[in-house]
Amino acid sequence: MPPEIQVIDERFRGIVDTDTTIELIADGMGFTEGPAWIHDGGYLVWSDIPNDRIMRWSESDGVSVFRQPSRNANGNTVDADGNLLTCETSGRRVSITRPGEPETMLVDSYGGKPLTSPNDVIVKSDGSIWFSDPDYGSLMDDQGHGESPQQERNRVYRLDPSTGDLKAVAEDFDKPNGLAFSPDESVLYISDSGATHGNDRPHHIRAFDVVDGTRLTSSRVVCEVSPHVPDGLRIDTDGILYVTSGEGVQVFTPEGEMLGKFLTPEVAANCCFGMADRQTFFICATSSVWMVRLKSRGAYPF
Repeated sequence: MPPEIQVIDERFRGIVDTDTTIELIADGMGFTEGPAWIHDGGYLVWSDIPNDRIMRWSESDGVSVFRQPSRNANGNTVDADGNLLTCETSGRRVSITRPGEPETMLVDSYGGKPLTSPNDVIVKSDGSIWFSDPDYGSLMDDQGHGESPQQERNRVYRLDPSTGDLKAVAEDFDKPNGLAFSPDESVLYISDSGATHGNDRPHHIRAFDVVDGTRLTSSRVVCEVSPHVPDGLRIDTDGILYVTSGEGVQVFTPEGEMLGKFLTPEVAANCCFGMADRQTFFICATSSVWMVRLKSRGAYPF
């Protein structure tokens, strides 16, 4: 099946021209995840989880290996200083790579016990680092570590890098996954992909109000996502949600109204905005990576 742009609500035409091509930029991967645009270098990185590597792509140089081994890297993001933050599934940690330096560990434990398998990560404008820690690394030997979790819950955490203080901000998820702040950072959206391990389990996006920049309240379900489950997600400057799913990327208003879809030949796992104007949208879809030019613009720092 070739990729396709599907309009569900006429407002979607304000996001993308429907005759725009969804272009393949990489294939032959094991399972692609965690795309992040490196603004200072002008290139995209993403994780190829089972092949234990992070890949790199630029318009001038094409595809190459950025880092191998990667400790089965999953989600990636970039902070305001241009540092790359990576969730390492088998490494059971969040690492940071500063330009020109090797990666180092940011956090690998909570309450004196190892993290389970950090999955996705974002950075708030105050420098705090927010990441999900479901148990996929324990359940998937080929992409994780296969060891029993020592944490009793699958959580979302907030790390203050200036103090090293790590706090749990959400503890009632089945399998917390993708994360994204609204443009003004007053709302945090989190996907729950629990239905990967049971059809009666969650496959939705929840929204929380962010209080004092440090804690979450007022949980509500914004939208249910199918086929498959919601995974990574991103937000544009108008607050529109771009959510990966079993058929590609589904696009919703903040109120949960579906506007349209970017259909991909394989299950999509994550996405991000890139290029200097943040108007190129990148999609990781199983063995491949795609890009499409949009009229909308990604909210910082995606």
